[in-house]
Amino acid sequence: MSARRRAAPRDWDQASRAVAQAYFPHELQLLGGGREPRLTLRTLDLGAVLVGHVGWGADVRIACDYPGSYEINLPLTGHLESRGRHGRVVSLPGQATVFRADTPSLISHWDATCTVLGVKFDRTWLDREAERVLGDDRVTVRSLLPDQVDLAAGPGRAWRQLVGSMAAHLHDPDLFGGCGPVKDQLAGAIAAGFLLASCPGAGTGSPARPRTVARVVDQLHDDPGRAWTAGEMAAAAGTSVRRLQEGFREWLGCTPTEYLTGIRLQRARADLLADATLTTSEAAARWGFSSASRFAAAYRRRYGHPPSQARD
Repeated sequence: MSARRRAAPRDWDQASRAVAQAYFPHELQLLGGGREPRLTLRTLDLGAVLVGHVGWGADVRIACDYPGSYEINLPLTGHLESRGRHGRVVSLPGQATVFRADTPSLISHWDATCTVLGVKFDRTWLDREAERVLGDDRVTVRSLLPDQVDLAAGPGRAWRQLVGSMAAHLHDPDLFGGCGPVKDQLAGAIAAGFLLASCPGAGTGSPARPRTVARVVDQLHDDPGRAWTAGEMAAAAGTSVRRLQEGFREWLGCTPTEYLTGIRLQRARADLLADATLTTSEAAARWGFSSASRFAAAYRRRYGHPPSQARD
């Protein structure tokens, strides 16, 4: 996983090429003219998902076909005006504009003050994740997605906070290094959160039955250190992420991820008690925590003291 910073472009052609290299080829038109580019472009590559900050520093118009990938633009400042399937779409902070893969689209006005948090999903990968998260292979993501997602409350707000936490890593490119399992987990979490926020009517129905829940519980206990994603747990259960979450809440009083965290904490605590030479970081890495700080915070919430005091 890596974050990239680029030298400031000297002209608009150079600025356009830099954004095209990171995101998509496009046709860029400067509205008003006379201003040199003040491009903001920082990206974090999670493989099938790319997260980044993009701003032009001028009023521009952009035409793009979004080949092979979906693009979700979340304005952090200013406004973004585009043409959706049902007319004009204007997104402000607290909203997100959705652009479908392989679909000619027009951003009619990206204003000079607008910096977006752009999330790019590989089309094939997101379509596959949607089958696991929503539990329905009869429809495509392209047909389900709205032109705009509300991020002010509910699942949309939760997803915005998740993506925002990923954006913080743009300033710390060495945080996870090249750790593939962590990268896959983060990409899966971003995809599941987006699908549940943008497709609220899909994947609903009766909660997973006790036998289905038990099947997942057994697999989590067998391999808690694995880089489990919500989609993989749902696939193991043969249902959707939403139905599995509802089943876990009904029968166990928690989500699958919360249950998995509990198993990992139990295993890590047992190891710390058994091995005086084992460090907190080593225990965290052994049992699938993405960082020692997150492990320590979860441990303190569970046991009332930090892992460094486990042997006291």
